[in-house]
Amino acid sequence: MADDLPYMDDNIIDLSLLLSSSPTVAAEELNKLRNYLSSWGCFQLVNHGMSLEFLDEVRDICKTFFRLPPEAKEHCAKTPDNSQGYGTDYMPDNGNPSSYRLLLTIYPEDQRHPDRWPNTPNFRDLMWEYTLKAKTVHDQVVQAMARSLNLEENSFLDGYGENYQIAARINYYPPFPFAELIRQVSKHADISATTLLLVDKEVEALELEKDGDWFKVPIIPEAIMIIVGDQLEIMSNGIFKSAEHRQNPSPVKDRMSWAMFFSPDLEKEIAPFKELVTEDRPAMYKPITRYIDLFEKYYPKGIRPITAVKL
Repeated sequence: MADDLPYMDDNIIDLSLLLSSSPTVAAEELNKLRNYLSSWGCFQLVNHGMSLEFLDEVRDICKTFFRLPPEAKEHCAKTPDNSQGYGTDYMPDNGNPSSYRLLLTIYPEDQRHPDRWPNTPNFRDLMWEYTLKAKTVHDQVVQAMARSLNLEENSFLDGYGENYQIAARINYYPPFPFAELIRQVSKHADISATTLLLVDKEVEALELEKDGDWFKVPIIPEAIMIIVGDQLEIMSNGIFKSAEHRQNPSPVKDRMSWAMFFSPDLEKEIAPFKELVTEDRPAMYKPITRYIDLFEKYYPKGIRPITAVKL
């Protein structure tokens, strides 16, 4: 039962401490960062520069859009040849809708489809403002990740390539009674390098796996959840863990989440950084391009794509 699960450790990283001018303070927070990423693959980031009031605006405008009548959302619906836009996720066994989502590519700009963006008042301005702030936070955090491994601080950012990708997936979950079924089918690790996740501040639903056991993730309303994806695990030669997580729906309350996925250029080869390959820790993964192709091949079979590149 989900209610019987323990909570995960108090994985909180303070960005202001990571960026502190005090070497001692910054080093202590950097050590915590590496420990969380190598054991849990995620942490909750606070003091990141976005106020709770601003994050609540983001949460509210999402719910406003998804609560519109269907005909008001049709203009930005996805199509058979374009996955961007508004759509519905269905349960595989009975065809019941389990969630609704808005998938939008942000970068590269030539892959953006503004016609799929909602016309809800202020949505586009707020979406862009949040994207810019999230990118700043992402870059600062990923630079700190590199420093924690004694790498040049732009190593991961350079590893993404010039045409790196940012995509937003905004999810709306109505009340759903089949919790155990959702928990089974929603289990996954992100195929991105890094994910920034803003969760609902009222309804607890995220669960995380560590060493074969599952834990509940507590809500910290002002925090942004930072999650390591498969491609960062590969680049870090397995030092950082790609966090496997799942959803546990509420049978009586609706909720939302807003994920920003940061991923390398599709055509950029990713592999363990040579600085992290040693006699004691040989390369754990094969070089790979177009990681999404592995996802499309293996995920429908219930297999994690990262297993296909493990040595």
